[in-house]
Amino acid sequence: MLKNRYLLVSLWAFWSLLTSTHLYAVSTKFTSIQPETFNTPGSLSNAWADFDNDGDLDFLVSIKGGELRLYQNNNGVFVNVSKQLGLPSTGDEIWGVAWGDFDNDGDLDILGGSNVSPIPSRSYLYRNDEGKQFVEMAESVGLAILGRFSRQSSWIDYDNDGDSDLNAANRTGRNQLLKNTDGTFKRLGISSGVEDVKRTVGACWFDIDNDGDLDVFLANQAGDSDTLARNDLTQFVDIAPELGMDETLRTVKEGGVGCAIGDYNNDGFLDLYVTTYGENLLYKNTGDGRFEEVAQSLGLTLPDHAVGAAWGDYDNDGFLDLLALGSKKVNGISQPIGLLYKNTGKGFIVEQSYPELTSKGDHGVEWIDYDNDGDLDVSITDTFGSEGGHFVFKNELDKAARARGVSVLVLDSEGNYTQQGAVVRFYDEQGGILGSRIVPTGGGYNAQSARPIYFGLAKLQPITIEVTFMGTAKRSVKVKDITTLAGNPIRVLRPTTTP
Repeated sequence: MLKNRYLLVSLWAFWSLLTSTHLYAVSTKFTSIQPETFNTPGSLSNAWADFDNDGDLDFLVSIKGGELRLYQNNNGVFVNVSKQLGLPSTGDEIWGVAWGDFDNDGDLDILGGSNVSPIPSRSYLYRNDEGKQFVEMAESVGLAILGRFSRQSSWIDYDNDGDSDLNAANRTGRNQLLKNTDGTFKRLGISSGVEDVKRTVGACWFDIDNDGDLDVFLANQAGDSDTLARNDLTQFVDIAPELGMDETLRTVKEGGVGCAIGDYNNDGFLDLYVTTYGENLLYKNTGDGRFEEVAQSLGLTLPDHAVGAAWGDYDNDGFLDLLALGSKKVNGISQPIGLLYKNTGKGFIVEQSYPELTSKGDHGVEWIDYDNDGDLDVSITDTFGSEGGHFVFKNELDKAARARGVSVLVLDSEGNYTQQGAVVRFYDEQGGILGSRIVPTGGGYNAQSARPIYFGLAKLQPITIEVTFMGTAKRSVKVKDITTLAGNPIRVLRPTTTP
């Protein structure tokens, strides 16, 4: 029996014109928006969050040369507000960005990790002051993390005490997990078992054994084996060798790069996709704390030298699709490569209808609904390509399919975004599982967005949503009279009392 906390939300959707129980035909296209705005070369990591609390997602990109560029979303039009809000235009190069509310004040802050050669640099924390200004304060709260060659940063509550701790992956040295105590951070240290010395790039936190706390998978580079650290609250234990997930036979030119969590087969258990220099991996969650590697049998091993990947149901047919990006060199020049895998429910096929999504980016990839219209848009970054840029593609799914999009924003009892790793499961009227989604803990490429979770219904029907929070007690509440699913996110707050 799960030890987590649950929040049951009954959602009844009624449409007078769409009552068929059959699947709907879907037509869509992706349109590049504001390409003249987003064509800056050397774009690295990208992440989304509603920094100004106006109800839509804003767009953050790190760019070579040290710039952190923040675009405010004004009804679907993006405006660069970085300079006026105090974000840097030059300086240490930021190779990873993560949105989170470290001080529980209701404003989303930014953690940026730098990557300075040949001497590794540090991390930067930009506190958000009511959407009006960002103030850098990493050193004063213990998050400078000196000497870190930064990759994935993740805001997560590893100890279930109600605030956001920080995990900092390191490409050349020890990873660090830093505990948050009243807004200041202290490194756990080597004895915790989580300070992996392997060369880590990607990190994904999720509850692998359903015991109510977050465990972490580390994708490690340069021949290092991967790590799966089980969280025992007082210590982390690497169980990757026990589960056959360590990948020990790599050469120094091979290794893990990124990871993406998603329930690809809609059984309610979270699966794990890993991009690598080599054949990519898909670990199917068997539901008993173990995983089965199935990438080859499902045809998901390409592209080689993949970097970023993200799950998203772009056609709202109820199944998670996968976009994986990387690069290859042609005549010594780096070119973006990518594959969009469409999930048919019975397997995956390479979808070739949208070359704009697979030929423009080589690193960052994020599925989001920036215009709150019920379908998933996507942003990608081109770091090494000759053109470069950070591109946003608007999904123009047909109206009937958009109406089947569900968006849920999971918050704590005070309405703050601190529940990273919570799991949302969807059930039909008879109680059958439709699938699950996780509140993001990191992915894309060295990125952590603070956003709603998205789910597409294969058909219009009454559903129940179950939100599983980390912890040991069960709590539930019902939200009634919800008659539409597409559009603005449904806000779900963690209850404060047991019914």
